[in-house]
This record gives sequence, structure tokens and C-alpha cells, in this order.
Amino acid sequence: MDKEEFARRTEAIRGRLYRMAYLYLGSEADALEAVDEGVYQALRALHQLRQTAYFETWLTRIVLNQCSRELRRRKRLAGEEFLPETAGETFDALPLREAVRALPEELRSVIVLRFFAGYTQAETAEALHIPQGTAASRQHRALALLRLELGEEGEA
Repeated sequence: MDKEEFARRTEAIRGRLYRMAYLYLGSEADALEAVDEGVYQALRALHQLRQTAYFETWLTRIVLNQCSRELRRRKRLAGEEFLPETAGETFDALPLREAVRALPEELRSVIVLRFFAGYTQAETAEALHIPQGTAASRQHRALALLRLELGEEGEA
């Protein structure tokens, strides 16, 4: 794959990557930075991509890793959960959004990719480098936790 094809294919999925990063990080600025840094890292490592058919999955994984690094950095610096910096805080205050953010990282990744980024279960498993059965069981556990969390909030 040459740099022109890289740029074309990256631009085609950039919106999807941004939405995924935004849902994962909860901050517009951090999401943009994670996507930009992920694309930069992917460009530098382009020679390591063995099969161009897996380009989207490969790039998604790089951006997800960048999001995870940002979350770890936040924990080190603050020791407590960051609040979103965006003007859309009312949107971020939705119970579903908060419930998804409260999930453990391994479950949150599956939910964000499956339901917010639009990946299939097979694509989600591939992006996370886990077996498809593991992705399915994590999805099932995450949905059960979300139902419990949202059910308790609805009764209050």
C-alpha cells in the first residue's frame, strides 16, 4: 500500500474513528488528538501491514490503543475520572453514555465498537485481537451490566 492509498482509505473511515474515540474518551479534543496520533503512528508503521484487506481493522486497533494510553495518562495525572470538556455536556450526561463509560475497559471497547462505531461482531473481535466467542461473551456481560445500571436509574 502506498501513501496515497493510505490517505484515501484513512479519510474514508476518519469519521468512524473519531466517533469511536469520542465515545471512548468523552472529549472532543482528546478524540481528535487520539485519531490524529493513531493515523500518524499507522503511517509510520505502514510497512508492517501485511494484508491490506485488514487495513481498517489495523488502523482501528491503533486508534483504540491510543485511546487506552490517554485513559491511563488521565488516571496517572488525576487519580479520578475526567469530566468532558466539550460544550455538549448535556448530551454526555445521558444515562446510557454514563453507563457505558462506567463499564470496565474490556467491556466498553466491545460495546463502543459494536453499537456506536457500527462494527460487526467479527470485525470487533478482529480489532480487539480476541476470539469472536470472547467478543460475544463480553458483549453479553456488558449489555447485562448496562441493563442493570439503567434499570436501577430508571426506578429512582
